[in-house]
Amino acid sequence: MDFNYSQKSLELQEKMIKFFDEYIFPNEDAYEKAIVDSGDPLHIPDLLDELKQKAREENLWNLFLPDSEYGAGLTNVEYAPLAEITGQSWWAPEVFNCSAPDTGNMEILAEFGTPEQKEQWLNPLLNGEIRSCFAMTEPNVASSDATNISSSIVSDGDNYVINGTKWWTSNAINPRAKICIFMGITNPDDPPYTRQSQVLVPMDSEGITIVRPMHVYGYDDGYTGHPELKFENVIVPKTNIIGGEGMGFKIAQARLGPGRIHHCMRTIGMAERALELMIKRTMSRETFGTKISDHGVVQDWIARSRIKIEEARLLTLKTAWLIDNVGKEQAKIEISAIKVGVIEAASYVIDKAIQAHGAMGLSQDTPLARMAAGARTLRIADGPDEVHLRSIARREINKHS
Repeated sequence: MDFNYSQKSLELQEKMIKFFDEYIFPNEDAYEKAIVDSGDPLHIPDLLDELKQKAREENLWNLFLPDSEYGAGLTNVEYAPLAEITGQSWWAPEVFNCSAPDTGNMEILAEFGTPEQKEQWLNPLLNGEIRSCFAMTEPNVASSDATNISSSIVSDGDNYVINGTKWWTSNAINPRAKICIFMGITNPDDPPYTRQSQVLVPMDSEGITIVRPMHVYGYDDGYTGHPELKFENVIVPKTNIIGGEGMGFKIAQARLGPGRIHHCMRTIGMAERALELMIKRTMSRETFGTKISDHGVVQDWIARSRIKIEEARLLTLKTAWLIDNVGKEQAKIEISAIKVGVIEAASYVIDKAIQAHGAMGLSQDTPLARMAAGARTLRIADGPDEVHLRSIARREINKHS
């Protein structure tokens, strides 16, 4: 396996690091302040659009899509370090049009969408003109098993009638979210993995109600939030089906591979920043007449953090390489493994960084508290750790059966 980055990837990394130093890090406080000062948690700062335009001008746009017809044409290994850089700030990925859930939705449309669906929804997403959401998780069933999904997509002549309650539908509350990919049952009598379908539902359709925003560890994630939604007799044309009836589960699985790389590398970037903040803090303070960074326990935190980050990065790059070179089917263990391992590593680093900051680490004066909430959430989002551990164990056992 060759994890050397291509010249193209290295040049983009250099440009993105410079972009962060010039535009992202210096504007973090201003970005947060603009939202608070507006008095509207759904406020989208003008700064975001200004930086989006700069990113487009510097060709730091749609870097995640491997298909050069739509994106930068980078492999997963080439894109991985770029995703890591964007993970250093919670709002930065959108600056480069590389934020979830849009990335996964664009991948779905690029791979499975009809020409008409691409023209109507994929192109505006690629241009950053609109945002999107993905409605799968339901409050009344254990949605970690996708076959439990109970929302219905019922045929009615040339249309589908959609009913169901979804929650944790990230981005659905965003004023710019114009399209939802909805997963529900079209064929209840079919085998469990071919009952579900995915259909495009415009967010201005009659019958969609935003019930409430869901808070994450007390955080209201504002315009990127994850609300509960009701779909009551929502009507869409059958031309809005993605990939055909019964393809929902297959499409959801296809969405996971590259998306997992993106999530994990962004999380590694978050951990790298947490480690940097930990080191700078401990070098600047003294306790009991000694720099905090000279205490043995703190040096242990720093050393273990470095080890965990390197292990997480290498496993993620291996997974990216496998997807690029032998396909997602041959990387199933690794795709599950990074979901568990990377989050565990990042959680450790962030926790120690908070401890090193003392009370300040719990406050809004550093990004660490938000990081901690985000990392803990990822142990459930995208399938709980236990599901992935079960999958890994079964595949390992099957090797010997």
